Amino acid sequence: MRIEYPGALYHITSRGNGKAMIFLDDNDMYKFLDTIEICSKAFNFICHGYCIMGNHYHLLIETPDANLSAGIHKLNSIYAQYFNKQHDHVGHVFQGRFKAILVQRDNYLLELCRYIVLNPVRAGIVNHPAEYKWSSYCHTIGTIENCSPFLTSDWILAQFESNHSLARRSYANFVMDGINADSPMKDIRTGILLGSKSFMESLTNRISEHKNDIDIPREQRYACRENLSSLFKDLGFLIKESRNKLIFTAYSQHGYTKKEISEFINMHVVTIGRIIKERQAFEARTLS
Repeated sequence: MRIEYPGALYHITSRGNGKAMIFLDDNDMYKFLDTIEICSKAFNFICHGYCIMGNHYHLLIETPDANLSAGIHKLNSIYAQYFNKQHDHVGHVFQGRFKAILVQRDNYLLELCRYIVLNPVRAGIVNHPAEYKWSSYCHTIGTIENCSPFLTSDWILAQFESNHSLARRSYANFVMDGINADSPMKDIRTGILLGSKSFMESLTNRISEHKNDIDIPREQRYACRENLSSLFKDLGFLIKESRNKLIFTAYSQHGYTKKEISEFINMHVVTIGRIIKERQAFEARTLS
């Protein structure tokens, strides 16, 4: 599922099929950068950061026109066609669909920009992000001009200083301070959201529109659901009928499995199944 709306911000990753290398030389890197520029213009993307590694890439993309899926599909398709022709390769270049994490700008954009450009340092490829030319770091600090015309660094630098030179130095210090910092990716919720509880709640209506679409993974359809500890916080004080209603609500409205409910409230899964079946029959009689 892709939660798409005007102005949404995403951390995009895509890997080589079977973790294979998809960037074999500098020509591949330049071709991919050119393809990002083409797709950014065509789909009105705003790119805040990127890093191209040997077998995968990272992008921070803002979508004014709510068209992420179409744009990244085009990006990967163009590059895959080039790669297969250039390297006499047959078959899939990328492993499945790209991964997109919807990001809360104010809380996480700066952290993700730092996380992305530090990838080559964490991988042991270089000792300093300035030594790696296939990320947005050098463009953002101003040591390389116009190498990535699709990249915008205005928002990022504005978070530090109004003066560009001072802002670039502050940004460089900020990045280096992050070498030993915790990864912002640890805060990802349900595999698709990176943000505060209020951010998640603001997306509830957008996600609930897809609640009954079985083609979308369950954990994504119910990304903003209430957790079991909140649902069952008064369990010890409920009479049997109220408890059974709550079990059915957790299953039918919040998408929890019988096994998840069973393990949480310490009740046999067969009993949970019977309760749900009885409530389903009751609901059917009520509606008829």
